[in-house]
Amino acid sequence: MQQDEVHTLSAVANRLQENIERVIVGKGDVVTLALVAILCEGHLLIQDVPGTGKTVLAKAIARSLGCTFRRVQGTPDLLPSDITGAYVFNQQTSTFHFRPGPIMAQVVLVDEINRATPRTQSALLEAMQEHQVTVEGETMPLARPFLVMATQNPVELEGTFPLPEAQLDRFLMQISLGYPSHEDDRAILRRFKEEDPLETLSPVVQGADLLELQSLVRKVRVSEPVEDYLISLVHASRSHPMVELGASPRAMLALYHTSQGLAAIRGRSFAIPDDVKALAHYVLVHRIIPKAQSQLRGATARDILRDVVNSIPVPVEEEAWAAR
Repeated sequence: MQQDEVHTLSAVANRLQENIERVIVGKGDVVTLALVAILCEGHLLIQDVPGTGKTVLAKAIARSLGCTFRRVQGTPDLLPSDITGAYVFNQQTSTFHFRPGPIMAQVVLVDEINRATPRTQSALLEAMQEHQVTVEGETMPLARPFLVMATQNPVELEGTFPLPEAQLDRFLMQISLGYPSHEDDRAILRRFKEEDPLETLSPVVQGADLLELQSLVRKVRVSEPVEDYLISLVHASRSHPMVELGASPRAMLALYHTSQGLAAIRGRSFAIPDDVKALAHYVLVHRIIPKAQSQLRGATARDILRDVVNSIPVPVEEEAWAAR
């Protein structure tokens, strides 16, 4: 990766971050994580309590990217065809024509995804993994770039359907905004006092440009010591005595690519161990299932992952940077 390419990518990422932070106050780290997912062509699961800005973050990202955007509200009566689209009979021409669903957009927000039934959730699997949908036996490719952002509330459990492991594994990262600080609350009051800044948000980058930036991220160098550190983390998550299901090969690739993305955003043409360590929680936590007895003792995937990260020695600087 050339240095001028690094500067270009980092500059665009900074402009995107500044644009999104016109709406999302005091959550710079979360916005950075979202940008990592975008640059790595990954899908994002935003889990938090109501009112913290999950939907607003998704809308701010969509407007900043200048991509087509559709929103789906998860409800128990939502059908797979409500997402993928369906063939409709035209009485005037006596023929069937395809009416595309919201999944045909470039940025798709699935609000409260865990309120949709498993059958409807499964309609997203092919789209998220293969970038295509199959309706009535006909396969149709999706537009690129393609990004699914889903939100869910971890507190309200009535009328919800937990996402199966296969679908959770399709999300590149799981993030949470959390409540703002006292000063951030004050900034929100003043910023939203007279108008909603989301309404005046303009695109920073177009879809075609984003595709080029995504291809540049794959050029970020990951040295062998950093690879070994990453692989050790993944293997430790599988062999931990309190884990029923550890990180999959897909999870390993996700951690690899997000490390490249974070390095590029920070203006480097090479990844370092700190990139891997900083992202391990967000990439792996939703892919780890603790054993039943561990859960009875109060152990969570978050606790187990913290133990895993602390147990793996970080490569020393000379080793990690040697081959960059």
